[in-house]
Formats: sequence, structure tokens, C-alpha cells
Amino acid sequence: MKKNRINLTAIVFLLVLLTCVAVIFTGCLLKPLFDLNIGADDKEEVKEEEAAAVEDRAEEEDYKLEDKKESPALTLDGFNDAITRLVEDITPSVVNIQVTVRQEDIFGNIREGEGIGSGIIYSSDGYIITNSHVASKAEELLVTLYDGTEYEAELIGENEDTDIAVIKIMADNLKEASFTSIENVRVGEIAIAVGSPFGLTQTVTTGVVSAKGRDISAYADTIPMVDLVQTDAAINQGNSGGPLLNSSGQVIGINTIILSPSGANIGIGFAIPSDTAVNIARQIIEYGEAKIPFIGIEMGENTTDIVGVYVAGVMQGYPADRAGIKKGDIITEFNGEEIMDPYKLLAQLLRHNAGDIVSLKIYRDGDYLVKDVELIEKPSS
Repeated sequence: MKKNRINLTAIVFLLVLLTCVAVIFTGCLLKPLFDLNIGADDKEEVKEEEAAAVEDRAEEEDYKLEDKKESPALTLDGFNDAITRLVEDITPSVVNIQVTVRQEDIFGNIREGEGIGSGIIYSSDGYIITNSHVASKAEELLVTLYDGTEYEAELIGENEDTDIAVIKIMADNLKEASFTSIENVRVGEIAIAVGSPFGLTQTVTTGVVSAKGRDISAYADTIPMVDLVQTDAAINQGNSGGPLLNSSGQVIGINTIILSPSGANIGIGFAIPSDTAVNIARQIIEYGEAKIPFIGIEMGENTTDIVGVYVAGVMQGYPADRAGIKKGDIITEFNGEEIMDPYKLLAQLLRHNAGDIVSLKIYRDGDYLVKDVELIEKPSS
């Protein structure tokens, strides 16, 4: 009896096990049919939603890419428009200058020669700033405006030391240029040169302000050219006397010289800073000549640890002497501006006029002193 009971239990257990296996097996067989038939509509809807999402993402990415493509174009268009408007605005203020000179050849014969230069209208009544080396030796000066109108010009005055000259034409209602201080200019900002390189009038070239405060010893019998603006905007023969502009169309300098072994532009050009150019031009217009300020010191090599200009000698009776400056002093500041070397001192002097009272900070025997100095006109050499 006990044995039969065990067999019955085993049979029941076996039947239950077989049933479970059958259920699992049937489920596996029916699942593909369920996927293919019962859930077909649902899966199609899912696929459509996924496709729509993919398409939306693609359109979104295309939109972003289009934005990225258009943004530079818009920026360049804006830049182009700004430069074009700037050039259109400054063009009436830039002039071409044809120069006639008379030269004597080795046989003593007088011959006429011609030169070319540029200029910028300083005032509406006909005063024009250009370079001394353009206009100073001219027998005749012919100015051509942007519209082709020609005027004979008169040399009002020039200063070889700063390479600035002022000429005048008999015209009214001219468009004068706007000038800004070099102190407002930063290295790396856009620089635009306008002039007549090789006689090609109203030529525009662009670059950047490569450096400020460059100093060049031009000629043995002139003071150094100081505080120059360096640019890589193309400057060639004929650009001399024309303006160097900032991105607002303001004159930041008067183009003057290039460094080049060939005589043509290699990307190193210089302009006289507007501060110096305007100050010298004003003096020429008022006095017929430039009155270069003078303090009456001899400058020597500074071998001390104090940064500044070493006073090697003081000229008796001149401004520095009257102000109490002595040999051995070191000039460290000029009206609050740091003076690091003789070039910087000269640059500050050129921004001032005879008669101005300036403040000089000096170092003497471990102490700093401030001396007020009244500038006078540089004596004739």
C-alpha cells in the first residue's frame, strides 16, 4: 500500500513537470506569432514615431549647421559694410599731391623732376597735412581732390625733424578729417592706409597696428623720429603724407616711412602719431614754422637702477637750470607719464608747445622731487 502511494505521488509530480514544460514551450512557439500578428500595428506606430524623431533631429542639426554657415558670412558682410562706409566717408578728405622739383645734374644743368605724395585735409578752409619730405623742396604743388578737382597749393611751412608739412589750397567747405590721440589706439586693432602709392590715387590697404612707440634715427642732422606707429598695412612710395586710420575712420597717424631692402612694402611701415602731427601742424599754421620745445639738458647713458633719463649736463640759463634740475638727476616722469629713455622724453616734448609749463619728476640722492619747467623754443643749431 505504501509502495502504491509513492508511485502515485511520482506520477502526479511528473505530470505537473510536463505541464510546466509544455506551457513554457508553447509560449516560446507563440511569441514570434504574437510579435508578428498581435503586436504588428503597435510596432509600426513605434517605428513611425522613431522615424519622425530622427527626422526632427536631422532638421534641427541642419538648421544649426546653416546657422553656423551663415554667421561668418553675416559677420564678414558687416565688416565689409563697415570698411566700405568708412572709406566712402574718409575719401573726400584724402588728396593726391603732385610735386614738381628742379634739380641740378652733374653738369650744372637744371632739370625738372616729378614726385607724388598724399595728404589729409586738416581744415575745411584748405589746410592740408602731408610730409615734409613730400612738399618741402617743391617748386610747384598740385593737389587733386577725390572728385578730380585740381588746385595749385602753397607751402605754408614744414618741419624736417618731425617730417610734417602743411600746404594750403584756395578752397572752402572741404571735408576735414577727424583725428584721435594715439593714446586711444591699441596694438592689434585694425589699421587702414589711404593714399596714392605709385600714383594710384585713393588706394586703400588694411592691416593692424603692429606696434606703438617705435623710434628711428632718420638722418644724422635731424632729431630721431620718435613714438611712431608701426603697421603692416601696405605703404609704398606715394603713400607718404596720407592718413593711417582706425576702424572708426579717425586719423591715428600720418604715413611717413617704410623699412624695406627693395624700397617696396614688406609689411613694416610707420606713421607719425596724430598727437605729434596735429601739434606741429597747428604751430605751422599759427607761426609759419614749428616751434619745437626745449628744456636745456644734455642726456647721457643711465647706468643706475632707476628707470629714466640721466641728466649728463644742464645748460646755464635755460628752463631746466632755472627750475633747479642738476647734473646727475634722473628724469622719471613728464606730466605724470613714465619716461624710460631719451626717445620717450622727446616724444612728450613734441606733444607740447613753447610756453607750456610741465611737471618733471626727478630722482636725486635717494629722493624723488617734482620740478615745474617752462618750455622754450628750441634754439637754432
